Order: sequence, then structure tokens, then C-alpha cells
Amino acid sequence: MSYPYLHIGSANDVTGSDRRLYRALEILPGALAWITLVGVVVLSWKAPVAAAVFIILFDFYWLIKTIFLSAHLRANWKRMRHHLEIDWEERLRPMRWDHVRQLVIIPFACEPHSIVEEAVENILQSQWPKERMIVVLAAEEAAGEEARIIAEHIRQQFGNQFGAFLVSTHPSDLAGEIPGKGSNETWALKQSLRVVQSLAPDLEYVLVSSFDVDTRIPSQYFLCLTWHFLTAEYPHRSSFQPVPLYHNNIWEAPALSRVVAMSGTFWQMMQQERPERLTTFSSHSMSLKSLREIGGWQTNIVSEDSRIFWNHYLFYNGDYRTVPLSYPVYMDANIGKTFWQTVKQVYKQQRRWGWGVENVPYMLFGFLKRSVIPLRKRLYYTFTLLEGFWSWATNALIIFLLGWLPLLIGGEAFNQTILSYNLPRITRVIMTLAMVGLVMSAIISISLLLSTTPNTDTKKRRWWQWGTMVIQWIFIPITILLFGALPGLEAQTRLMLGGRFRLGFWLTPKHRLTHKEV
Repeated sequence: MSYPYLHIGSANDVTGSDRRLYRALEILPGALAWITLVGVVVLSWKAPVAAAVFIILFDFYWLIKTIFLSAHLRANWKRMRHHLEIDWEERLRPMRWDHVRQLVIIPFACEPHSIVEEAVENILQSQWPKERMIVVLAAEEAAGEEARIIAEHIRQQFGNQFGAFLVSTHPSDLAGEIPGKGSNETWALKQSLRVVQSLAPDLEYVLVSSFDVDTRIPSQYFLCLTWHFLTAEYPHRSSFQPVPLYHNNIWEAPALSRVVAMSGTFWQMMQQERPERLTTFSSHSMSLKSLREIGGWQTNIVSEDSRIFWNHYLFYNGDYRTVPLSYPVYMDANIGKTFWQTVKQVYKQQRRWGWGVENVPYMLFGFLKRSVIPLRKRLYYTFTLLEGFWSWATNALIIFLLGWLPLLIGGEAFNQTILSYNLPRITRVIMTLAMVGLVMSAIISISLLLSTTPNTDTKKRRWWQWGTMVIQWIFIPITILLFGALPGLEAQTRLMLGGRFRLGFWLTPKHRLTHKEV
């Protein structure tokens, strides 16, 4: 089985008519977003009645979608709490699992010693036989001598406590690569294969976990992962996705950062209840067998954590899926050294996540070249991805900014109509009903902090600190505009313009107010 277009990073990686086609597909998401936004403005000016009707219908659509997604959020909230109560070792007891090995890759660059050390220490404390675990600490050569010293120090500290502990250093000037997590972890995978083969003769039962350096896992994470792997209908045609909870430093983060982080968690929880839409994100796991067949994570793109799903999906002609674990991993909320630095970092992180739109032309191009994939699947994913990125870039702008345009620029004749009188009232009622979901968001966010966070200090917080965790949700209109629609629209616009506007990999600084330094 082969797919010659497996590792396309941009239109520059193909030639002739394929290049023109791929470039058109890169333009498509941004063009749809801008046509929608400009269209609302023009319609509000030239045909305010039509614009008002569109805005009212759109608000109803948004309300129904909010209710639908809130039901999924509540369902996954209950499922995750249940999964945390399960004794996964007991679940595995009737099964044969002594042949399963865990290969954990932890890429890092400029993070401080304490964060890297905590990552390895956390894995060491997990309930998994350490002699059946291989840890690869993947440093970046571009990070300089300090990264090498950190990696070597941690290898000496923990190296003899696992089946194998390896340190790899990713060269900074390899042809055809861009600096980033994907190129680093693929280098680490290739460097570790010989050792993995010596310790695990049956490579089909090696599970590879790609963990961001700030990832912390519950003690039974690998047991939960293994149970899902062994009970999956197609274990070697599946990725396994946990739910990221940004709780490591949640009490240190400003309210805006907390709301953005929790909103990201909520989206992942909703997707876990729709596994047909779920793709990989951030920290994830899969079979070494499938990962080797596709050659590892793509090394010439930014969004490798989601692209790895589409690499598999096209390579296996649509016979691939992501299995939701409904089980948490804990990560860092985005914090800078000052409030305004935090704002800047959160925006840039959301823009990088929005750059996942580069998967749209890759997927559509693959669907055109891979006609063996059932048409129903191709149409479904085409609509799902295009609608998802279109909504990301446009919905909040239409609801909170452009929804009043017919009243402002629609002219005197429109402002004397009954529709102009009712437009703000209908919109206000719909928005009020939708905002009731904020109460559920506050309840679930508090529940997650109490029931899933391993930090015992959380339960010692004072009442007014918990109060801020509830009140913070009034910032949601700001966050979905400033840290949702705008970075999403910028990412799509940059892809549409191409060339020097394309985004490179941006490493989110890992800053904690309380971490120790060595």
C-alpha cells in the first residue's frame, strides 16, 4: 500500500496542474470566510431586509447548535467521571496484556529543567510495569547546549528506572523539514527503533504516545489506553485520544486564559461524543505498526498532531478512526510573565491551532486522488471540516459584531420597518437563551477541577477564588471573538495568501509562577 502524496506540506510540494489545484484548495477556506463576512456587510447595506432575515435565521441555527453541543458536553462530563472511577487494572485482569509495551516520546526545546523533570517523574509514577516502557526524551539541537544538559541530567536521574530511557537530539538543518514538534518526534522515533525492536520483538503491540512536555497523566492512563487498544475493533487502524485538561497551573492563570483553556477542553469533550468527527490533537497515542507504515509524523508542517490522523486516513483509504478515551491528561494553561504577555501568547497559540486549516487542502486533495475512499465518507468529511473552520472564523463575528449592521447602514427606509424594530429584540432573546449554557459551563468547569485535578491544593482554595472561576464566564463573548474568531480568520487568511504569510511553528512558552529551577 502506498500513497505518493502522503507528506505534502503545501502547494510547493507538487507540480503542474496538481500545484494549481492544491493552491486553489488552500485558498478555499479563507475565501469562504471572507465571502461570508463581506457578504453580510454588503447585504446589510444593499438589502437590509434580506440581511436581517439571514441574521435571525443564523442566530436560531447557532442556538440549536449550542443546545446540541451542550448535550454532548454533559454526556462526556458524566462519561469521563465514570472512567476515572474505574479500576483499569482490574478491567485488564481477564485479558492477556503482558505483551503490550509503551513507547513514550516527549519532545522539548526551551522548557526549563523543572517542567521536563516533572514530565518524566509523572510517567514514572504511573501504574504500568516500567520494564515494559521505553521513554524517549527528544531535544532540539537548535535549543542549544542547555537543552542537551537538561536531557543528560534527566537521563542520569531516571534512566535506570525504565525498560529503556533514550535521549535524541533533532538536527536543526535537515532538508525538507521545518523546526517543530513533528520533525523532532519523527527523528526520535527513528533513532529509537533499534532499541524498541530489541526489547519488544512483537512490534504490533507497541503503543506510541506523543506527549507535549507539559502533559501530566493520571496514574492509570496507560492501563486505560491499553484496555481501549485491546478491545478496539481495529486496533492498528486507530488512534487513541484523551481529553486535555489545562489544570496544571490553572489557579495561576488570568481569567481570560482560563476561559480560553476550558473552552478548548469543552470542545474536545464534545468531539469525544462524536467519534466520527474526532481527530488527534496534542497528546495522543497509536500503534507503532501503523506509525511506521506511514513514516512517522509529518516533518514539513505545523499542525502535525492533527495531520497524523489524515496521513493515516488517506494511507489506509479511509479505513482509520480515532477512538475517544474519555479520560483526561493534564496540561498547562497559557501564562506569560505579565498579563499582556499572556494575552499575546494565548492569541498566538489559538492562531497556531487555527493553522490546522492547512489540513483542509491536504484532505480535499487526497480525496480527489484517493477515489477508492467511499464517496459518502469523502462528502461527510469535506462538509465537516469546511463547516468547522468556516464557523470558527465567522460565527462569533456575525453574532456579536455584524448582527447589528442592518440597523446601522440599512438606511432610513429599513429602520422604519417592523423587522428593524424586532431584529435587536429577537437577537437579544436568542442570545439570552444561548447564554444560559454559560451556567452549565461554570458548573462543569468547577466539577472538573474538583473531581479530576490531582493537585490536592485545589480543594483548599477559598470561596472567593472559586467565585472567580464562576464569574470568569462573563468573558466568553470577548474570548470567542479575540481568541477564537480573529486568530482563526487570520490563520485562514494567511493560508489563502500563501508565500511569506504562511505560519511557521511557534513554541508556546511554558511558564509557571511556582515551578522550581535547578
